[in-house]
Amino acid sequence: MPGLVKYDTAPEFDADFKRLSAHEQRLFTEAVRKMIATCKREPSQIPQWPAALRISLLTNHPGICEMAWSFAGPDGRATFEIVSDEDGEPVIRWRRIGGHRIFRKPQVPESSNNIY
Repeated sequence: MPGLVKYDTAPEFDADFKRLSAHEQRLFTEAVRKMIATCKREPSQIPQWPAALRISLLTNHPGICEMAWSFAGPDGRATFEIVSDEDGEPVIRWRRIGGHRIFRKPQVPESSNNIY
């Protein structure tokens, strides 16, 4: 369906997300809405992400990106990768969410179909 941004979550992300407070979950959801709006404006390419989200590639972890969804408490970070589905469409796969501790084990990408 045009205009829809597909996503998937890793089991680690699901467990991390459940540990967040309701406030933290809202902050993350608001940040994702900004991210999705950017994807919808540039659906056929890797978008120019909103600077406020500080999205960048992780060092020493090819294909895995990080974003900041909160700076001033709580410290909110999330990792993700952009992969392609069976039809070649981009999918955001959320990997981990929480504070800086998520960088200790960002996971090895499950497949080599990273777009980034």
